[in-house]
Amino acid sequence: MKILVTGATGYIGGRLIPKLLDLNHDVRVFVRDPKRLRGRKWIDQVEITTGDLNNPGEIKAAMEGIDVAFFLVHAMYSGDNYAEKERNFAHNFAMAAKSIGKVIYLGGLLPEEETSEHLRSRAEVGRILRENCQTTEFRAGPIIGSGSASFEMVRYLTERLPVMITPKWVKNSVQPIAIRDVVSYLVAAIDKKPLGVVDIGSNVVPFIGMMKTFAKVRGLQRIIIPVPVLTPWLSGLWVGLITPIPNSLAVPLVMGTINPVIADTKKAEANFPEITLIRYEEAVKLALRQTDERAVETRWSGSLGKMESYKLTDKEGMLKEVRTVLTHASPDSVFKSFTGIGGEKGWLAWNWAWKVRGFFDALVGGPGLSRGRRHPTDVHVGEALDFWRVEDLKEDRSMLLRAEMKVPGKAWLQFEAVKKGEDTQLVQTAMYVPKGFLGLVYWYAMYPAHLFLFGQMARNIAKAAEVYERNNDGEDMPATV
Repeated sequence: MKILVTGATGYIGGRLIPKLLDLNHDVRVFVRDPKRLRGRKWIDQVEITTGDLNNPGEIKAAMEGIDVAFFLVHAMYSGDNYAEKERNFAHNFAMAAKSIGKVIYLGGLLPEEETSEHLRSRAEVGRILRENCQTTEFRAGPIIGSGSASFEMVRYLTERLPVMITPKWVKNSVQPIAIRDVVSYLVAAIDKKPLGVVDIGSNVVPFIGMMKTFAKVRGLQRIIIPVPVLTPWLSGLWVGLITPIPNSLAVPLVMGTINPVIADTKKAEANFPEITLIRYEEAVKLALRQTDERAVETRWSGSLGKMESYKLTDKEGMLKEVRTVLTHASPDSVFKSFTGIGGEKGWLAWNWAWKVRGFFDALVGGPGLSRGRRHPTDVHVGEALDFWRVEDLKEDRSMLLRAEMKVPGKAWLQFEAVKKGEDTQLVQTAMYVPKGFLGLVYWYAMYPAHLFLFGQMARNIAKAAEVYERNNDGEDMPATV
């Protein structure tokens, strides 16, 4: 068949397309920015149509000759009015799809009680599609696979926190489903009549059980203590801080679990008897295997314009925290941004905390923040930046700082600007070689502060670079963003 796929740069779309090609379907993808498809192994096997879901004419042109269309997009990262945007996308798409055989859409399971804005918007999109064209709307709970947002949330929380204080609703039942099964349903629906709403899901587990099962698979001992006082909003913010998942996604993910979410799978079982579902524990094992083998096909952040990631390693006596942020600014602007920190401008995140750290460093005989910096924008190898010293500098590429504050070990902070297609990746690496047991105690005592401070600093350096580039009129890099 001739198949149109929207959301080709997203987590689901990027996994669906290879399966469609394996079945010898002719695939056309509808994307706003074809550059986002660079590097995909299947890019030469698909027809690429550029367009915007806000433009009915462009959608109609993309629908020409199409038998089945997949609607796999959302606007959750686009701001507070994302639900309105999603309704507009769905309406434009449905109007253009009236003449084709079928639309296949992936939404979210709905709880019986009041649900989150995110899930309400997903359901509204499904309603618009069903009322205006032939539609099969799959509704799924947490999708478990290497690189999926739900899996990454469970993985990071369980890996990083040996003791967790959690909201009481983590005892609520949810119904996860393996990414392989989601793709199987999407592919199988091509040859079925339009089915309307179809709930899909594997075995039912409480959310706390998802974390305990992950810990079991990984051989970790974890203590999870549910308490009644954490609000969903605060819990979402906490997930956004502990994991690489941004608040714009973490909060909706959490809000979607505050009530039990169970699928009525009778319709799926009747219409797709050929699909044998993978249980949650096996889905976790498969996801970890793909991650360990570096065989992650797509990741939750693939649909984002700006990707952030975090990695903590402990190898050969050195602890490293690596944060990456993708920005539209040039390498030159990113370089100017991170070489301009320190001194009167400060460190672009939690400056009060830097001042407190400088005060205590001075008390124990360190330089504190009294040295400042020689020049507000210019920097040379060997000179001081507050209680750091510039150890290495490569023009428009990188800066390495060595810590001269009093610490039980050796510490460095490195910034790199790496060209990525039309964008630039800021790579910020904190390195620490602890000295004895006291050095390890110091690192882990500072670890919670690092999660907040260094993460925010990396994001603000990237933002400052974009502000500078957007308003470049010969002025210095902005002190605030």
